[in-house]
Amino acid sequence: MPLQFNTVKLFAGTGSLDLSKHIAASYGQELGDVVLSRFSDGEFQPHFNESIRGCDVFLIQSTHQPTDNLMELLMMIDAARRASAHYIIAVIPYFGLARQDRKDKPRVAIGSKLVANLLVAAGINRIMTMDLHAAQIQAFFDVPVDHLDASIIFVPYIKSLGLKALTIASPDMGGSYRARSFAKFFNAEVVICDKRRKRANEIESMTIIGDVTDQDIVLIDDICDTAGTLAKAAGLIMERGARSVRAVCTHPVLSGKAYETIEASALTELIVTDTIPLKHSSPKIRVLTTADLFAKAISNVNEHGSISQLFKVD
Repeated sequence: MPLQFNTVKLFAGTGSLDLSKHIAASYGQELGDVVLSRFSDGEFQPHFNESIRGCDVFLIQSTHQPTDNLMELLMMIDAARRASAHYIIAVIPYFGLARQDRKDKPRVAIGSKLVANLLVAAGINRIMTMDLHAAQIQAFFDVPVDHLDASIIFVPYIKSLGLKALTIASPDMGGSYRARSFAKFFNAEVVICDKRRKRANEIESMTIIGDVTDQDIVLIDDICDTAGTLAKAAGLIMERGARSVRAVCTHPVLSGKAYETIEASALTELIVTDTIPLKHSSPKIRVLTTADLFAKAISNVNEHGSISQLFKVD
């Protein structure tokens, strides 16, 4: 018996409108009609202006700050469930609160688990995301998780630079696995920046483990928040005799004085994706789009195809 494919409808949250338009264009259809009604006190209510009964509904929204982005997504999911959508997929290019993935000190919340519970309670049947801060967050969900890997976007760009003495670096010990996975595409060596924090977003000291002399260094990370770690690592790497230093970060959170920090740093460029819209442009920041990758993943989910084939890098 041939597989039956349901009608696909794509809808955008206000926090990811530009990316959603590009995903829809790559997929080959228009975004669905959803509006957000707002009350004078800031309360809002999403409303689908078209029937979604029996459809596979993909709701595209990154859950970066403010938390209204998460609440908007939850309410769209609830509205879709109550409108008899057949299958509801939350497409979350950047999964917020992912840094709160464990109880690392007494009396703290595990934010990413809480968000997973909220999404499932709201009514999702599946989640699609990219480069979670910790891959084990997938286990917080009791629904299928499509965890896309941005290396398929970054690797071709790094190859196009023609760096002769490429070495991959991790800005901290926790990211060493990510850096080693990335280095395999180039058969490159890995160095690690060992940092000690005073508190969140504030570094006390940093040392380099490995030789960076006369190397073209590419730092690999999933999130760039204040850019303090990357700037400090880049400066130390150049002091140790590197020829150049770049950074690859999937999610450009870029809070506080991040833009000023990047522009004043030793970084040649910061390469990011469009999972979070930039607040400002910068001559040192290059944005690579994730739209084609998400569009292919959406197509494969609807057609019951493989997601793992999207991880193959040429």
